[in-house]
Amino acid sequence: MDKRLAGAIGGVVAGLVTTAVMVGGRKTGVLDKTLDRDSVDWMDDKFGTRAVIGETGTSLLEFANHLGASALFGAAYAELREHVPEEIPDWALAAAFGTGLYAVNIAGIAPLLGITEGEVEAGPKQATERWAVHVLQTVVTAYAAREVADR
Repeated sequence: MDKRLAGAIGGVVAGLVTTAVMVGGRKTGVLDKTLDRDSVDWMDDKFGTRAVIGETGTSLLEFANHLGASALFGAAYAELREHVPEEIPDWALAAAFGTGLYAVNIAGIAPLLGITEGEVEAGPKQATERWAVHVLQTVVTAYAAREVADR
């Protein structure tokens, strides 16, 4: 199987896993307000989605966006993996990739767009949660992509 396609599939698997982690983490009180909720609020603030498609529809729209981004980042990870020596283990490369995604997307772009308040304002606990979910996302992507590619 094409490595980028396997990476995209791995990204979708990881998107499902991280969504479950965020929902479960919120419901158990382990996690504070997670990025998916920030995104839902942002979509509603910018486009009035709750009035048009409701809370569930807005959440489903955010979920579709999350899975699409997960697939794209999974394909990008697979491309990166092709150019990095195999001596670097998947978990290490994936953790570095996830940290980079977090730095660019969440610490950088999201506050500029108004999706989040920014990591300094969020505080160390929430910033750490956001970073950890990104690392989880990319590590799951790496291993799921390898499993898919090997079949």
